[in-house]
Amino acid sequence: MSKGILLARRSLGALLGIPLAFTPVRSSDLWSALRSPGHFALIRHAAAPGTLDPSGFRLDDCSTQRNLSDGGRAQAIRMGDLFRANGITAARIYSSEWCRCLDTATLMKLGDVSQQPLLNYFGRDPDRTLRQLADLRVWITGLKLAQPTLLMTHQLVIATVAQGPADDGEIVVVRRDAGGKLTVQGCQPTA
Repeated sequence: MSKGILLARRSLGALLGIPLAFTPVRSSDLWSALRSPGHFALIRHAAAPGTLDPSGFRLDDCSTQRNLSDGGRAQAIRMGDLFRANGITAARIYSSEWCRCLDTATLMKLGDVSQQPLLNYFGRDPDRTLRQLADLRVWITGLKLAQPTLLMTHQLVIATVAQGPADDGEIVVVRRDAGGKLTVQGCQPTA
């Protein structure tokens, strides 16, 4: 990890007010939390081969990006099934503009998907990263969390916000209290 990204990640802990550690909870408690007001889920897109998009990729052309594998598409469908099996049949869904995130969110079939550029991968520019994350914090603080809310994004965004890595399709449940403080409640793998 570059020094700039590491610095941005450390600065974010204070910016977002998310603790560096959390107490593991039962899976059923995570689903119960996500069904209750004041909680949301950060979700990493399903499996997509490779690690970075090719140089010259464009957001408006999926053929230039890393995309979901056949296994990733099947995983996204299973993710939606997992939500429904745990009592979440519909959700407000916001997604990064990258095709692998939009496709994961769409294949889950939990509702309409709204693109949110603040959930985009932020690359390796530490100044841009800090600006985007500050704006993300403001946006998250203003979210109405009366219904299940899902934020589909990338490993680096989740690792920065939640202070830890997320596997393909992993669900990180976060609580936002009345004062806007965010606390990671736990993680639910889907692979």
